[in-house]
Order: sequence, then C-alpha cells, then structure tokens
Amino acid sequence: MDIICEDKAIIQPLNEDWYGKRVAAIDMLRLDLVHPVISGNKWYKLKRNLQAAKDNGATQVLTFGGAYSNHLIATAAAAQLNNIQAIGIVRGLYAQNTPLLTLQTCKDMGMQLAYISTADYSRKTEPGFQRELLAKYGDSFIIPEGGANDEGRLGAGDMALLIPGRYTHVCISVGTGTSFIGLRNALPPSTTVLGFAPFKGNNDFSSVIVPHLNNKTNENWHIYNNWHFGGFGKCNDILLHFMNGFYQQNAIPLDMVYNAKMMYGIKEMATNGFFTPNARILCVHSGGLQGNSSVQDHLDF
Repeated sequence: MDIICEDKAIIQPLNEDWYGKRVAAIDMLRLDLVHPVISGNKWYKLKRNLQAAKDNGATQVLTFGGAYSNHLIATAAAAQLNNIQAIGIVRGLYAQNTPLLTLQTCKDMGMQLAYISTADYSRKTEPGFQRELLAKYGDSFIIPEGGANDEGRLGAGDMALLIPGRYTHVCISVGTGTSFIGLRNALPPSTTVLGFAPFKGNNDFSSVIVPHLNNKTNENWHIYNNWHFGGFGKCNDILLHFMNGFYQQNAIPLDMVYNAKMMYGIKEMATNGFFTPNARILCVHSGGLQGNSSVQDHLDF
C-alpha cells in the first residue's frame, strides 16, 4: 500500500531572519515533498481508507470534494496507483461546464466525476443519500470528504511518527479537522497543537474535534481562523506578496488556500509575542500546491 517515500519528508529549519529570532526555532515538516500529487497530509488520510477498501473486497471507492479539492485529486492518484476505480462526487453543478485543472487531472487519472447541487452535497453524510449514490454508481467503499473517518484520523496520526519530541508547538492547517485530530491524539499531551482554518465566520470547531479526541480532557489545542483573507480559497495581493517573500527567504513554496494563511498567522503571532522565547515550533506543510493554479502568474516559484 505504500506508494510514497517518507524519506523525502525532511524537517527544514526556517530562516531566523524570517521570524526575527523571537522564538528558539520555527521549522517546517516538508510533507509536500513525499509525492508530486498525493502530497502533504493527503496520503496519511487515504492510506488506511484504501487498505480498508481492499480488505472489504471493494474494487471501487467513492468520495466527495469541491471543484478545487486537493482530496479529490489525491484520491484519484492513489486509487490509480492501487488499481482501484474511483468516483468523485463534485460539489456544484457549475463545475461540469467549467474547464478546471484539478478536475481535468482527476479525469486524466481515471476518476469518474459526478456533479451534484450544493443542496444535495450538503446531504453527503446522510446514510439514505449514500445508499442512493451506491445504487446509482455501483458498490463502492465510501471515503468521506477529506478522509474524515476513523481510518483517516488514525492515518493522520502517523504523521506524528515524523515529529521529534523537541517541539513545544505543532501547527497544521485545518479543513475537515481530520489531520488535526490525528495529530492531537498521537502527539504527547504536553505538546500544544495549533490549527489554522482558512474559513470566514465564527466556526465552532470544538463540536468537530472533541468527539474524536482520545483524551476528552486534553485542552492543549486551539484552532484559529483570524487569517482567512476573505474566506476559503480567497487570496489578495498581501497574501501573494507574503508567499513570494516566504519563498525568497526559505526556498519553500506555499499554497494560497491553506499553508500560506497558516504561516502568515504564525509569523504575526510570533511578532506579537504570542509564543515564549524558548518555544520550538514545527509547522506541517500539508501540500496542495496545485491550489495555486489560478494565481501562478503572480508567484515567483
């Protein structure tokens, strides 16, 4: 089942000038390097799901995602490499008539795409709706959006095996919360886990996170959405300038959807004295660089 090389997942120290030496260290776990398509945290959320599909005798997986979904494209690639058929249920009927690189890449890798309305998409976790999909598209192993199930959370916890114990804080971007939960469960309780969500509005992440924590009393975590830059998938000149500057100083490309917003927030927090001077911070690069396709002309990498 292993189709990536974890040896490529190096820990890269960031340039001290970038964070002004306000903490002991800020490093980045380069999960974007493990595979050109199934990059970052995507493989960890998928690997146990794909194994479960095989264990259940399934020859087809069915999953969900938006028109720019990193999860869809990673599932398409991983399924192809494991000789499993894949069906992607895409949010929004508009996408079927819009030439989008992400969806075209999914199709090129053999994924069958089905477009549904946002209203129907909101029913994606309902057992009755899932039965309708299975009746229409054939017997399949269902992988929730973002791999948000027990298999996905356990797989995400395997990322902790790549993280040495010297860090006081581990930071990761948050979408469905699957990777955040996996890390919080797998890391020592004394390690502070910080999540950065690129969503606008007051989101109650505790209702998503707490039910899946092994230790329900562990409150050594927090999720921020202060740095959404207008909302999910939104970007502006300030963020683009930040991404180019980060690359110039650290030689690490960031995606505009998740990781750039996380790193912007971390730098602002360090500048404002949120972390103690002896803090050692590890930032998990969750990949997803294909999310830059719409702004690539504005980037220096």
